[in-house]
Amino acid sequence: MGKSLKKFLKIFVPIAFGLFLVWYSYNSTTPEERKQIIHYISNASPIWVTISVIIGILSHISRAIRWKYLLEPMGYRPKTINTIFIVLISYFANLGIPRSGEILRATALTTYEKVPFEKGFGTIVTERVIDLLMLLIIILITLVLQTDFILGFLEERGVNIIGAIGILLVGIVGLFLGSYIIRKSRSPFALKLKGFLNGLQDGVLSVFKMKNKWSFILHTLFIWAAYFGMFWVIKYTVEETIPLSLGELLVAFVAGAFAMSTTNGGIGLYPIAVSAALGIYGISSISGDAFGWIMWIAQTLMVVVFGTISFLVLPLLNRNR
Repeated sequence: MGKSLKKFLKIFVPIAFGLFLVWYSYNSTTPEERKQIIHYISNASPIWVTISVIIGILSHISRAIRWKYLLEPMGYRPKTINTIFIVLISYFANLGIPRSGEILRATALTTYEKVPFEKGFGTIVTERVIDLLMLLIIILITLVLQTDFILGFLEERGVNIIGAIGILLVGIVGLFLGSYIIRKSRSPFALKLKGFLNGLQDGVLSVFKMKNKWSFILHTLFIWAAYFGMFWVIKYTVEETIPLSLGELLVAFVAGAFAMSTTNGGIGLYPIAVSAALGIYGISSISGDAFGWIMWIAQTLMVVVFGTISFLVLPLLNRNR
């Protein structure tokens, strides 16, 4: 397969998949259900939606400040306003082409702050490693808070709990065994994978070597608290979701987080994933779909509007560079 075709498929497939899911979601509901969902969306409280958007903006600002802490040990101190605009532009770019935002982010940093591309990109990879670790922690917290319900739900579906635990243990043992084999192997694939894993480890450990490590950690906690906060307040826009507890919303939040990484900005899949997760707790598909679409539309519009503004303003602020 040629490189051009690979690039085309990487761009086209996620977009096509997302559009297919939008079509599927539309056709899986009756005209009356669609009417009710649209009613929920059009009548969503602008106050709660605005609060969600503000929290989202604060998370992006915090991410831009946190990024500076990774750059400072290498001797680079970019302007905070530049890093904020660059972060917003990167999220905007990711809506069109998956992962293009990371490349654009490192390129813009090189253009406006003279940070070498490879160094800037390295800090972005480190960020992604930290964020992956945070997502895993949130998943563990969710499992702890919802253990009884999840076990009960699996039993109702006829899933053998002992067998599931056994499979999990086998998977953990297999993971350690595979890691051991990879570290001992000298095959090209194993060496490449080993280098990748070592890079991830170095990225995580580098946080504890930086001068502002506690500020970095606090910003990381704030970013993920804000992610959940913007999700939490949206529950007040749909009457049926208002009583949902912290643990119940965490399940839907995790489902939405995985959906966001599957298609461009979660298009199509995000509302489906969130609605399915809420359905576990008895929330109707109409209310679940409405919740998912309100959340997705609010955050996507935020990224589009502020990303476009940043794209236009950043060159103007740095016209002498």
